[in-house]
Amino acid sequence: MAIKIGSIVYLSPSTIEKKFIQMKELGMCSLQLSSWQVTERTDETAEIIKNLCKKYDMEISALWCGWTPTCYWNFYEGQETLGLVPVATRNHRLAELMQGADWAAKIGTPDITTHVGYMPENPYDPNYIGTIVALKTLCTKAKNLGLHFNFETGQETPTTIARAIEDIGTGNIGINLDPSNLITYGKANPCDAMDTIGDFVRGVHVKDGLYPTSGKKCGVEVRVGDGKVNFPRLIGLLNEHKYTGHYTIEREIPEGAEQLADIKHAIDLITTEYNKYNWEF
Repeated sequence: MAIKIGSIVYLSPSTIEKKFIQMKELGMCSLQLSSWQVTERTDETAEIIKNLCKKYDMEISALWCGWTPTCYWNFYEGQETLGLVPVATRNHRLAELMQGADWAAKIGTPDITTHVGYMPENPYDPNYIGTIVALKTLCTKAKNLGLHFNFETGQETPTTIARAIEDIGTGNIGINLDPSNLITYGKANPCDAMDTIGDFVRGVHVKDGLYPTSGKKCGVEVRVGDGKVNFPRLIGLLNEHKYTGHYTIEREIPEGAEQLADIKHAIDLITTEYNKYNWEF
């Protein structure tokens, strides 16, 4: 079974075809669309995406659905601004994610993914309970549309995500495993986390990072192979869990020559490790 490699790209109707061309030339078969602007998720844009998929023989592995900022990707303001956890923005963001689910169905992708935020580890915390209620609403809608909803790993511990999946209980919930995020947020070693969440993995971000060196700042994302993610072991564990999904490369530096070189490096590293295993399930 050939590896399915893709890249995460931002949804911008005016430039999206260039990204299709660029990633196709790199040998990729899929894109994960990252969308933060509700106004861009239109019927017209959906037709553009579907036509580009046919034109370049590529698929959309998932819609990474964002929500109205403000948001801070850190240990302090992030607690109050990320995902569905903050009460003040929860209902509005839930409505945006519901709209995103409708749009995901229109472009024919099977999954919708997002960061839920700093879900409390205490299951009796009112913010945990409220977030579960919101997620159950979203996951029920996704199920009715034939979609899976995926947590992207980051701000939560693996145990908290597993508990949330059990508590929501709609049966169409998975995980977009971002191993770098587990490290940079100091939540887990991604290889060890596979014991807890491995059976839920429906998508993988190929991204690397370093652990935090203080209690105030997240760790730093780095080039694949230069951080703390043990990709040879992680790919072996994914094989053990019979993972058949996409490996979506994400490099969070400005677009340009360095980013492109790092993407090519990640393709070579992941493909080499992938080909060491027998993937005939």
